[in-house]
Amino acid sequence: MKSFKDKVAAITGAGSGMGRELAIELAGRGCHVAISDVNEAGLAQTVELLQGCGVRVTSQKLDVADRDAVYAWADTVVAEHGKVNLIFNNAGVALGTTLDGADYGDFEWIMNINFWGVVYGSKAFLPHLRASGEGHIINTSSVFGLFAVPGNGCYNASKFAVRGFNECLRQELEMKGEPVSVTSVHPGGIKTGIARSARMTDDLNKFLGKDEQSAKRDFEKLFITTANRAARVIIKAVEGNKRRVLVGPDAKLLDLIVRLFPSGYQRLVMMFTRRQSVI
Repeated sequence: MKSFKDKVAAITGAGSGMGRELAIELAGRGCHVAISDVNEAGLAQTVELLQGCGVRVTSQKLDVADRDAVYAWADTVVAEHGKVNLIFNNAGVALGTTLDGADYGDFEWIMNINFWGVVYGSKAFLPHLRASGEGHIINTSSVFGLFAVPGNGCYNASKFAVRGFNECLRQELEMKGEPVSVTSVHPGGIKTGIARSARMTDDLNKFLGKDEQSAKRDFEKLFITTANRAARVIIKAVEGNKRRVLVGPDAKLLDLIVRLFPSGYQRLVMMFTRRQSVI
C-alpha cells in the first residue's frame, strides 16, 4: 500500500496514545478514518483534533473484548465509508503481577482485550478488506511479545499470542494469494498512558518491594519513544509491507539481545529486574 489517499482505516484504541497519533498521521495523508475506543472522552478529543483534516471521520465507543460489538462495528464502518482498507488492532491494556499471584480473572481480563480483541478485529474486518481489493491488517503485539519479563507474565502471554497469530495469518493469506497483508507491531517503551492505567497486584508490589505508584513511575522512565514517532514508524512499515516492525531503539536492542542469547537473555533480564527492585 504505497498511498493512503482515499483509503479507509479503522483504528481501535484511538482515544489516546498510538491510536490517536495513527489517526492523525493517516488523516494527514488523505486517509479517511473510523476510530473507536472504550474511553468516550478520549475518543471525543481525538475527533476534535481531526476536525478540518479534509477526510471523513467516524467514531464509536467500542469494547474490543466484545466479539459481537467488534463485528457490528466492522459492518458499520463499511456502511458509513463504503469500504475499509486497513484495520489497526491497537487497543491494549497492561497488568503487572507474578504468575503465582495472578488469578484466572486476571488472565481472562488481559487476554480478552489484548489477544481476543486482535482476533475479533482481524476476523471481523478480513472479509471487508478482501472485498476492497487492497487490504492490510496491523496488529499490535509488543517488545514483550519477543522476550519475557518477571512480573509481566500475563502481559507476555497475551503479546506472544498476538505475535504467533500475526505471523501465521500473514503466511496463510500469502499462500492463498489474498489481496490482504499483515504487519506485526512490536513497540518498545512508548510515551503513552498505558503504565498509569495498568492494573498492578499487591503480589507484584511485594515481589518488587515497591508501592504501586513508584513502580509505575519507574516503568514510565523506560518510555523513550513518542507516540507520534511510533505512528510514523508503523505507517512506514505498512507502506513497505513489512512482516513485523520494531518501534523504538530499545525494541531493536532487545530484539538483538534475544537473537544473540535465546536462553541467556533471561539472566540479563533477572539482573535488571533485581536492580530495579529493592529486594
